[in-house]
Amino acid sequence: QVQLVESGGGLVQPGGSLRLSCAASGFTLDDYAIGWFRQAPGKEREGVSCISSSDGSTYYADSVKGRFTISRDNAKNTVYLQMNSLKPEDTAVYYCAASPRSSCPPVRGWYDYWGQGTQVTVSS
Repeated sequence: QVQLVESGGGLVQPGGSLRLSCAASGFTLDDYAIGWFRQAPGKEREGVSCISSSDGSTYYADSVKGRFTISRDNAKNTVYLQMNSLKPEDTAVYYCAASPRSSCPPVRGWYDYWGQGTQVTVSS
């Protein structure tokens, strides 16, 4: 059974850091492009970052560039999203998603498998 499970969310003060994990079961993550999306209340789900399966190239939304870093640990079948210098506007439910296609556009329809999401709240 294909499954993605996110973890690592929580409450953090502005300027703080969190590391989100996306653990896969039922398939090998490094054969898939992996995307991180987020959805804030009342807003559309948006692509935050992704990493391709072919050459490890990455994408970051302008709003997180320089603050977030996506990475893979193939031995653990896990993808991470390191989030630094967090801002209140980063508050959202964060989802990871997997696509068997090698490239990773930040487009919801590109991804076939989704996790259940993890809440990130940035507040003082």
